[in-house]
Amino acid sequence: MQLAGKSVLVVGAGKSGQAAARFLTSQGVAVTLTDIKKLEDLKLGALNGVILSLGFYPRVSPGRWDLIVVSPGVPLDVPPVAEGRRLGIPVIGELELAWWFTRSPVVAVTGTNGKTTTTALLGELFRQAGRRTLVAGNIGVPLITEVENYGPQDVIVAEVSSFQLETTRDFRPRVAVILNLTSDHLDRHGTMEAYIEAKAAIFANQQASDWTVLNFDDPRTRALASRTRAEVIFFSRQHKLEQGVFIQDGQIMARAGGKEAAVCPVRTLSIPGAHNVENALAATAAGWVLGIGPSALGRALTSFQGVPHRLETVGWVGGVEYVNDSKATNPDAAIRALDAYAGPVVLIAGGRNKGNDFTAFMEKAREKVRVLVIIGECAAEMAAAAARAGLGEVLRAKDLPGAVQLARDAARPGEVVLLSPACASWDMFRNYEERGDLFRSLVRELANE
Repeated sequence: MQLAGKSVLVVGAGKSGQAAARFLTSQGVAVTLTDIKKLEDLKLGALNGVILSLGFYPRVSPGRWDLIVVSPGVPLDVPPVAEGRRLGIPVIGELELAWWFTRSPVVAVTGTNGKTTTTALLGELFRQAGRRTLVAGNIGVPLITEVENYGPQDVIVAEVSSFQLETTRDFRPRVAVILNLTSDHLDRHGTMEAYIEAKAAIFANQQASDWTVLNFDDPRTRALASRTRAEVIFFSRQHKLEQGVFIQDGQIMARAGGKEAAVCPVRTLSIPGAHNVENALAATAAGWVLGIGPSALGRALTSFQGVPHRLETVGWVGGVEYVNDSKATNPDAAIRALDAYAGPVVLIAGGRNKGNDFTAFMEKAREKVRVLVIIGECAAEMAAAAARAGLGEVLRAKDLPGAVQLARDAARPGEVVLLSPACASWDMFRNYEERGDLFRSLVRELANE
């Protein structure tokens, strides 16, 4: 679609929607930005030339708009999106819009857990290999804000969510990475099958010259191999593969395209936990198929220190380690966090449930957690799951500061106080970053007492 002179409705005035509106305006497009929230409830930056329709959705009528761009957090059944589709108006997301202006090869990373860590690791990997690299997407920088600044010799690493993928049309990454598929966002997608279909859109437009990187150890992810037209490269933490990236004698090995090499010892990875070994394997696979050699891969893997809010040690107080894992917004992510620690854990969990069952999470907690501190909207639901699992001491706090105080009082030297909520943050915070930032500041206050 030639955009100049067109009229576009952008639905959702968050970070992604504002970025799309600014970009479209710069392209000579007449832009209306709408959000059900009122002006005073939004954080708006400069939006020169953008028409605002806030606090209500405008009526979508034939001929009024040529295109609708919907933000990831906006459900697709809201009136302007549903009306636009009924009228045959193209509906896309910011990711698809950015793709229309992309000139660089794209490595796109999705999955239920590990997306941010793997995306950041890939960014480090390509940079250390001498490639000019943009890291953007669901990781915090809308792709549309930077995509025009990168050309064919550069590389774009994009974290993409199921919400973003369900509004793609032509999006075609050179390498598509699916890390794992476990229950998440069922409050939005309705069923696990619909959630998987949204994720599978990452390779819908790939061709034989492209690559799809899949987790061999995850049955749902492995099963997608038969559905992509791209060349599949598996990674596995548990199996030695004839072709792919795997572990052999404690070494990360890459074997594909007629070549084989040892990349680095697993023990040299700086990021903790078995799940981060999987993230490292996935990143190795994506880098390998794009020609990054084993020495450059090894340097990046061993130097990478992780990302904020994901198993981030934020302080030590009285011999107790405090770990910020606010990014764990579903039970599977929190289970992986618990598996990263051998000793007793004082766990802070809770928030807004996204349609998940806490049974397996609480069974894992029974193995690892000495004291559980619950917060948030789903406190009663999580407490009931803890009782069914036979978890020992369970405490409730009205908010995160109260939870940190209870955890401090309960923790013993040598233990870990772990914020790994297994829930979304939206009942108390704008996002998981805000939740993690508060936890970090509360721990600093404890250290200064």
